Amino acid sequence: MTGAAAVEDAGSTGDGRRLLVLGDSISAAYGLSLEEGWVALAGAALAERGLPVEIINASISGETSAGGRRRLPALLEAHDPDAVVIELGGNDGLRGYPVDQLRRNLAAMAGAAQASGARVLLLPMEIPPNYGPRYAGAFRDSFIRVAEETGATLGPFPLESVATDPALMQPDGIHPTAAAQPLIVETLLPALAAVLRP
Repeated sequence: MTGAAAVEDAGSTGDGRRLLVLGDSISAAYGLSLEEGWVALAGAALAERGLPVEIINASISGETSAGGRRRLPALLEAHDPDAVVIELGGNDGLRGYPVDQLRRNLAAMAGAAQASGARVLLLPMEIPPNYGPRYAGAFRDSFIRVAEETGATLGPFPLESVATDPALMQPDGIHPTAAAQPLIVETLLPALAAVLRP
C-alpha cells in the first residue's frame, strides 16, 4: 500500500460539520481518482441525509498507525474537526508489527482527537488468514479493546461487503475497485451519520 498524501477537501459546504479522515490506501482511493473514492462519495451521501459535511481526507497510501499518530496533532490544529475517522492498522498487520504497538497508537489517536473536542469513529481492519489465527485474532481484538477503553465508536469493517468478491477488488486483492466504493459508503454511512449528528 504505497502512494502519496491525499489531503483533499472532499465536499465543502460552509454550513455543515467538519470530518477528518485519517486513513491509508483504502481511504486514499488507491488506483482511482480521489473523486471515485468512498470518502468523496460519502460527502454526497451524507448531504442527502441532511448532514452537510466538509471532509478533509488526510489519508496516505502505505500509512501505518505510527505515521497517523505522528501526523494527527497538526491535522487537528489545522482543521478543528467535529469528528475524526481513524482507518489505520491494515499496513501494521500486513507488516507483522506488534499488536500492542498498534493498540497504543490507535488509543493515542483516539485520545488526541477526543481531547480536541472531536468524536471518533474507529474502523477495524482485517488481515489475510495466512498470518495465523493467533496474530489475526489479536489484531482484530485490538480495535474492539481500543474502542472500549477510549469510548470511540467502533464502526464496521469498511470492506466487509466487497473483500470476498474478486470482481470488486483490484488485481492485487487488497484494494477495492471503483465499483466497490459505493458499497463501502453504504456499509459506513450509518456510523458516519451517528458521529456527525450534533
